Amino acid sequence: MAGMILTLATPCFAQDAPPSPVPLLVAADLREGTDLSGPWHYSIDPFRSGISGFHGGMPDTGQQRWRDVDVRAAMAKDSRVLYEFDLAHSPLASLPSAWLTHAPELRHYDGLMWYQRTFAAPETRKGRYFLRFGAANYATIVYLNGKEIGRHEGGFTPFAFEVTRALRDGQNQITVGVDSQANEATVPPPVTDWENYGGITRPVRLIATPDTYVDDAWVRLTRDGRMAVDVHLDGPQAANRSVRLKIAELGLDRAGTTDAHGDWRATMAAPRALIRWSPENPKLYDVAVTSGEDRWHDRIGFRKIERRGADILLNGKPIFLRGISMHEEELGVDPTRAITPAASRALLSEIKDGLHGNFVRLAHYPHSDVTVRMADELGLIVWSEVPVYWRVAWSNPDTLTRARTMLAENILRDRNRASVAIWSVANETPVTDARNSFLRTLVADVRRLDDTRLVSAALLVERGQGADHPVMTLADPLAEVLDVMAINTYNGWYSQDRLSDLGRSEWHVPADKPLICSEFGADARAGFHDPANKQKFSEEFQADYYRATLSMADHVPTLRGMSPWILKDFRSPRRQNPDFQQGWNRKGLISETGQRKEAFDVLGDYYARKASSR
Repeated sequence: MAGMILTLATPCFAQDAPPSPVPLLVAADLREGTDLSGPWHYSIDPFRSGISGFHGGMPDTGQQRWRDVDVRAAMAKDSRVLYEFDLAHSPLASLPSAWLTHAPELRHYDGLMWYQRTFAAPETRKGRYFLRFGAANYATIVYLNGKEIGRHEGGFTPFAFEVTRALRDGQNQITVGVDSQANEATVPPPVTDWENYGGITRPVRLIATPDTYVDDAWVRLTRDGRMAVDVHLDGPQAANRSVRLKIAELGLDRAGTTDAHGDWRATMAAPRALIRWSPENPKLYDVAVTSGEDRWHDRIGFRKIERRGADILLNGKPIFLRGISMHEEELGVDPTRAITPAASRALLSEIKDGLHGNFVRLAHYPHSDVTVRMADELGLIVWSEVPVYWRVAWSNPDTLTRARTMLAENILRDRNRASVAIWSVANETPVTDARNSFLRTLVADVRRLDDTRLVSAALLVERGQGADHPVMTLADPLAEVLDVMAINTYNGWYSQDRLSDLGRSEWHVPADKPLICSEFGADARAGFHDPANKQKFSEEFQADYYRATLSMADHVPTLRGMSPWILKDFRSPRRQNPDFQQGWNRKGLISETGQRKEAFDVLGDYYARKASSR
């Protein structure tokens, strides 16, 4: 991994501006372009010989995977030539996809993988061209026609490189090295409880823009209910340039001029005809920003999310978040993290229609823009988080820079999504001074980048000793700077508590802020029943666990939402009970193939009662 980690600047502290990825290409998934999904050649490189030689430094010619050369022809022509790779004749895999499903021997591969394909450049080119990756896990280096064009670190956020001058007429060769291996300084750290899914897991597209284009546009309702727009142009004519915002359905047409930096900001009264987005009526509008030859567009909903005391307000009214947590893993016996609109709809519909939910926690990293757009469409409120959990190197300034960059990439990608209501900066992080400083920096970054949403983190709680029932205390100092507190609890599963004692649990939490129960759960293998003994891993135990935990939740006065762990059974190589797990975490309310367990209806009935009692 050392050869793949990017060289990053020394991080700033909370008072400094958060990182800004360049280019942004916000809403790039809606721009015209060439989709490079489909067959790519791949080749493993477990010793990273394509990154450095035996003694460090540049690898020798025979290991340089990115070379733009016909290996077979070169070696046949000259007996002195040696190449120990030939990507053009290596096996094929269909991307986007994690490599664990390319071949059986790659099921647990963790390291460097090379991908390569060719594509035809547009015959007539004008303006600028960018290669945009939806995500690649974890550290990525990209070559075009034998030349490096850029590097990126982070497995779950988009990145783009300009290739206008690197493109050539006819066929172009793109080579991508993706290294999935985490270390003590990466974000996330090495220890997880889910599948790593190394590879190019979201689409790669060649996107065309005019010479000067709309790189970022953010259109939203402000805290006081006005409509605001921020636009940034990129290009040689970005300064002092005319810009126009249009929402045709609302009759809104507002023009302006960028400043010397290519920025335009404006606020205006919200149109009287505006229908505010909500789970009951997830109204979206076609929004366009035009400048010169460029037309940027997006589908945007408008709503207000805020906190008042211990309440969460949506459009001025208190709301209880009826949700569940979810990993980015499609239904099926052999998921590969290829999230299509159909795969996303299948998962989110189980929440919206099956569980009577209005909320989803997208754990434990930014999910695909496909999923967040689907939440916009279906009407699900989203908790979005970055992979800052457990053994983070809190005192490492480079690790802080990586986390800040990932957070910025996530927010800048999704702050036009009406569904996103909560940005989370961490999950289950032990309290230390270094950790507190690290996370307070992330909280400050959120507030600078987006002042229209709430900030949270899933916090650890202290368990009282010697009580005959659980006594839980939230004493984390980070709660002071959060809008919404959240806690994960597994009493009755990872503890010796009797389920009958959970209803008498005591919760000591600050009374002036809303609380979300961000995780609770118990494993059950779908189809395993033990109605007499109700042993762990039976559907009966999981159902009783939910009944007991929901009874406990009803006695927490500031509870304003929950996202139990988890919607679907998910891959987890650390879970190896041969009778019940076999590499799967079985806390899902549905199996990996979508079979509903008894606890699904327990939670669904509870949420149905919550919805009808508003």
